[in-house]
Amino acid sequence: MITYSTMRIGTIFLRLTFLFIGSFLLNPSLLAQGQGDYKTLRGINPRYPDNPTYKTFTAAAYPVAIGLPIGIMAVSLITDNEQGKKISYEMMGGIVITAAGTGLLKQLINRPRPYETYADIYPDSRESGNAFPSGHTSLSFSTATTLLLTTKKWYIAAPAYLWGCGVGYSRMYLGQHYPSDVLVGAATGAAGAYLAHVIRKKWFNGPRKRKLFQLP
Repeated sequence: MITYSTMRIGTIFLRLTFLFIGSFLLNPSLLAQGQGDYKTLRGINPRYPDNPTYKTFTAAAYPVAIGLPIGIMAVSLITDNEQGKKISYEMMGGIVITAAGTGLLKQLINRPRPYETYADIYPDSRESGNAFPSGHTSLSFSTATTLLLTTKKWYIAAPAYLWGCGVGYSRMYLGQHYPSDVLVGAATGAAGAYLAHVIRKKWFNGPRKRKLFQLP
């Protein structure tokens, strides 16, 4: 059952997220004018971004985000754990929604990678695709948010969010994203996970009794 407080907080969060992202869609020049964005990144990105810890955070982002729900589903099928199956379905749904939203924003905003604009930003490698928002960060925060919403255990959610923060920081350290790319990526991932949570609760957890986002 989705409580009043959960629905209220979630609805407010989604509206703020859409408002925040919408400001960039309506005025893409905000990104181009963001000297603070560049200066912050310049302070994070070293001349030789070869720290193995940050490289590992980035390299593990997609495998963990995709492999975790598959692993949970496999264990749940073996042990006949219905709760585990629900977590896996919800996590997969959050990833799909998050990936779709991230891909759409990348095409709409069309922001170049930082090193394509500034000669003093040093990437660990030259990646394809646009910068805004960070896909690695969005998927990691989608996974963390799903764990928070489904388990409601801080000792599970906290490490997951720390991992997400590590992924986001690594994307800046490696010269692949501006801070705003990471921030919006995190918001997109959290919003995608929350939408998946609401959809599962409303449509796949018993009869539909209320409209989406309607408070009980």
